[in-house]
Amino acid sequence: MKMKEFFINTWAKIKHIWQQGKVQKSSRITYHVMWNVILFFIMITITGLFFAGGVGAGYFASLVDDENVYPKEEMQSAIYSYEETSEMYFADNVLLGEVSSDLYREEIQLSEVSDYVQKAVIATEDEYFETHNGIVPKAIFRAMFQEATNASNKTGGSTLTQQIIKNQILTNEVSFERKAKEMLLAMRLERFFEKDQILEAYLNIVPFGRNSSGQNIAGIQTAAEGIFGVNASELNLAQAAFVAGLPQSPSGYTPFTNGGNIKDDGGLEPGLNRMRSVLNRMLEESYITQEEYDEAINYNIIEDFKDAEPSLLEEYPFLMNEIKKRAIDVLTTVLAEQDGYSKEDIENSETLLEEYEILAERAIANDGYKIHSTINKEIYDRFQDIAREYNNYGPDKQARNVTTNEVITVEDPETGEEKPLVEPVQVGSVLIENKTGKILSFVGGRDFNVEQSNHATTTRRHNGSTMKPLLVYAPAMQQGVIQPGTPIADVEREFPGYTKRRATNYTGRYYGLVSAREALYKSHNISALQIYDKIINTDPAAQYLEKMGLPLSETDENNDHVNLSAALGSTYYGFTVEENTSAYTTFGNGGKFVDGYMIERIETTDGEVIYEHESEEVEVYTPQTNYLMLDIMRDVLTRGTGTAARANLSNKSVDWAGKTGTSNEFRDTWFVATNPNVTLGSWMGYDNNMRLADGYSSRNNTFWAQLANAATEVNPELMAPSSRFKQPGGIVSRSYCMTSGMLPSEICSGAGLVNSDLFNASFVPTKRDNSLIRDSYVMVDGKAIIAGENTPEEFTEGDGLSFNPKWLKEMGYDKLIDINQLIPSTSGVWSDIKFPDTDEISDDGKAPATPSSLINRGSTLKWSESGSNDVVGYRIYRASDPDSNDFKKIGSTTDLNFNVSSSKAVYNVRAVDYFGQESSPTKKVIIGDFSEPEPEPEPDKKPKPEPEPDKKPKPKPEPKPEPKPEPEPEPEPEPEPEPEPEPEPEPEPEPEPEPEPEPAD
Repeated sequence: MKMKEFFINTWAKIKHIWQQGKVQKSSRITYHVMWNVILFFIMITITGLFFAGGVGAGYFASLVDDENVYPKEEMQSAIYSYEETSEMYFADNVLLGEVSSDLYREEIQLSEVSDYVQKAVIATEDEYFETHNGIVPKAIFRAMFQEATNASNKTGGSTLTQQIIKNQILTNEVSFERKAKEMLLAMRLERFFEKDQILEAYLNIVPFGRNSSGQNIAGIQTAAEGIFGVNASELNLAQAAFVAGLPQSPSGYTPFTNGGNIKDDGGLEPGLNRMRSVLNRMLEESYITQEEYDEAINYNIIEDFKDAEPSLLEEYPFLMNEIKKRAIDVLTTVLAEQDGYSKEDIENSETLLEEYEILAERAIANDGYKIHSTINKEIYDRFQDIAREYNNYGPDKQARNVTTNEVITVEDPETGEEKPLVEPVQVGSVLIENKTGKILSFVGGRDFNVEQSNHATTTRRHNGSTMKPLLVYAPAMQQGVIQPGTPIADVEREFPGYTKRRATNYTGRYYGLVSAREALYKSHNISALQIYDKIINTDPAAQYLEKMGLPLSETDENNDHVNLSAALGSTYYGFTVEENTSAYTTFGNGGKFVDGYMIERIETTDGEVIYEHESEEVEVYTPQTNYLMLDIMRDVLTRGTGTAARANLSNKSVDWAGKTGTSNEFRDTWFVATNPNVTLGSWMGYDNNMRLADGYSSRNNTFWAQLANAATEVNPELMAPSSRFKQPGGIVSRSYCMTSGMLPSEICSGAGLVNSDLFNASFVPTKRDNSLIRDSYVMVDGKAIIAGENTPEEFTEGDGLSFNPKWLKEMGYDKLIDINQLIPSTSGVWSDIKFPDTDEISDDGKAPATPSSLINRGSTLKWSESGSNDVVGYRIYRASDPDSNDFKKIGSTTDLNFNVSSSKAVYNVRAVDYFGQESSPTKKVIIGDFSEPEPEPEPDKKPKPEPEPDKKPKPKPEPKPEPKPEPEPEPEPEPEPEPEPEPEPEPEPEPEPEPEPEPAD
């Protein structure tokens, strides 16, 4: 009762206050302000929503403005275009197979698909499938929010209808424009088709990973057969859930490797987790009961996976993959150009490139094209047989990391344990027609099941000394820096900026002044570096490589354009066998490069040609330069590092010209050769860049020859032309001096140092040789100096043939580490040439310093050298009496000793300088006893005894005459050096190890 009275009284008071108007008066201003603020924000919000909606609608309209409005028939054709597969052909219209064999698909009706599968797909991929009109706004906003917040568990916003549009009409590029078009077309598709039709199309279109043959598969029937070996109608709940989860990440969830083997436990786990997620979604959506869920979640689905089966690609795996890849590249440009884009637009836009690559791949799989290649079936088949049967590749090796040298391990599929990876020597080869650039055949590797990389067209390796003709010798001849007979100094020297250690030849030897021809066919590294050092800055030789399609790096860290080691094939990117072989077709095509190609033409199902290759020639070298290179490279096969290749050819009369090559640390071995019709290149090496075993060059050369022989049996007119490379005008034969490359002088001719070779008429030598002089020389301070006008002849040496000091200086040879290395190792007549010092001696006008410490040791005078640095020798003087000053010269020598007689005499020695001045004599050295003899005693005077009978008196001995001093023996001439034995002929270079020193820092 009291509480009730309290509330009545309180309410009465509040009512009284309110009726007085005090509250209203005091709060009116605040009330109006708050209300106006609220109204303002409500108006702004409504206006913003309308504006945002308008802008959004306008933006959406702008994104889809250029999209075609598909009529029902056109959309139906696009959706169901997966039935028409493209075909591949060898050359001459010989069928190879269907492109779609790599993406295997079988069409099926929805009524033939397990109900579990249909429910699993809807529950997982599109829970609102039965009710939406193509898109689910809520799902789209959710996906956008997850993308913006980078949520870890993204659910996606695409309906089944949108996924069909993405796979069959648009692409899967990530962009607002593509998404907007996808939404518009999905809503349009929903207008034309029933839900069952859309679901059926989806189940026939989407990819499901790989089957037990390792093939990529699409369509539910193909997935059921390829994964479990059953029809789509026979899939149980667990199998249906597993398959339904695959489209989200086909390669990640598939249970098979690309070889068709079942993945290990770690590889299977993502797919099994995805299956469990699908079952959870089916349970949540009430598509299955708890009992069905429990049974399926505990089902051992791994036991249902099929065992590995042979692939349909087994017969031509490298070829089919290569043709498909190149056809996609071609169609990417064709389809883009049909839409108004240029090739440059595609190359400069990653988005456009990705979009049209997807469209091209889809078109090849679905549009029934006829793809004609340049590959000759018979030659290709023979090449594969040889690659499979060749028994001299070299040993398999445990793979090691090149940097750390650690053994590389792999998991044993049977035991699950790690085991060392054992690698075989791999091989790659390409045969190209010179005039057209047609790739007639190739070898991608020894076994596709062991290694899928195409070693002919994809793998990049250092090309070793096969780079020398392309980057060094041909460019240098093009510029007139060298000709085949030009002498190159193959000597020890440092190349600034090249490497921390001096460059070497693969033999560790130096070969002296050798012709450019010999330097190339014997593949001397130093010679190549000497030449490249002369041209790398004046007219960068890299431009020639670029014309021939060989990529070079130009980054600050790895700039091949200034890297001297590029001359030896050590470049940043390396080259494929196709690129290297294609570059050599330039020599076979008169100096004009034609890029290699494999796709001849592409036709539609109706026979319309939408693409046909057109070859273009690019002039790289003049005909004269080109022919001179060919002529030198002929020698590679006849007397150089490629003799093993020629020795194994069945037709040795063919005019082949080529070059071997070995990369740094003997990791790659190459041989590339061209004849008037074709060019054939071959490479061997380990995939992990390990060192090859000894004999690798001969093994590769022999393999190359077997390929050439096999192709010749198939097409002798192509492989063994009777004609030889034609010599163009402007080529002449001239004699030259082997020391300088200039016209022979009389001295050069007299010394037997004249040779002849071919020259470009524009670069024939015009100056007479000045590298040799006929003059005596003397040794001064350990150096050979040309004798001067006043130099005493008695001290001169040699037969007068020596290098001209001025010429040595001009050539920079006076700065060599060891100038004697200029003499070739097989010297012959070269051994007579002396090396006078290039320093000139100035006359100080003073007599040389007197030798010191003259002594006699067993009739040999010995003394210490004069302190003057212009002394050329010593004269020996003798007198017959110690008190006499009548000393006469009895000999001279350049040594510090002189043999004399043991009879009594007095000697001194004087130094003689370059200008003929003598020093003061040394102190005397006395040999023999010059003291007076003591007088004989008087004999006693006794009568002479009577002579005994029968005995004749002994005759009185006559006094011995004083022995005359024997003439001083002339110093014994130094024995003639035994002639060096003729070097044994070098065996045919089995290895051609040409270790290329490290790239320049």
